[in-house]
Amino acid sequence: MRTVFLIAFGMASVIELLAHLLNLPDVRLISKPSLLLLLTAWYVVTARHENQPISKMVLAALIFSWGGDVLLMGDSDLYFMLGLGSFLLAHVFYIFVFRQFCNEDQTNSLQGLKRIRFAFPIVLFGTGLMIILYPTLGNLAVPVLLYAGVLTLMVLNALFRFGRTTSSSFAYVFGGGILFMISDSVLAINKFLEPVNHAGIWIMLTYIVAQFLIVKGLLKHD
Repeated sequence: MRTVFLIAFGMASVIELLAHLLNLPDVRLISKPSLLLLLTAWYVVTARHENQPISKMVLAALIFSWGGDVLLMGDSDLYFMLGLGSFLLAHVFYIFVFRQFCNEDQTNSLQGLKRIRFAFPIVLFGTGLMIILYPTLGNLAVPVLLYAGVLTLMVLNALFRFGRTTSSSFAYVFGGGILFMISDSVLAINKFLEPVNHAGIWIMLTYIVAQFLIVKGLLKHD
């Protein structure tokens, strides 16, 4: 059954990207909302198959991500704000998830100056982008800056799992976190700064892979 859901998720992803490429908005009304539903089903079935407990916080992160997907399909600033809020909650749950899916032994974890050195590029990227975008944000400045801060914190918590989980779990989750940040950055640049060629494709491609890598990485935590 998990293979069926994984194949269905892959097919929905391809259809979503093709719908962007061919400008088929009616198709996206089906493909986009189905993505996170199928990924959630795959997570639940896979966790049961591998005798792992199903995390309610992971489910919450996926459900709020699904809500963000649906709400951001609206055209108005109200839908954008609601979608932003839904994704913000998803990131908050992911932060708690990343802290939960860690081993207590911190012997090999990032500590002191090493933690600061690896975290600095992430903070610099997030802060730098917001400084560039700030003059164009208008009335959305406060919620966008708040969202950017929470997103950056989510990626940092993915980074801080280093040495406290399996190497594959860390790589998948951290890679997913970075791609999530890239996806949202392209979305922000395209919306507030200047149009990006094939923005919809790049946003959804990095987003889809990000969500899959995060879930797969959490399943690999020992």
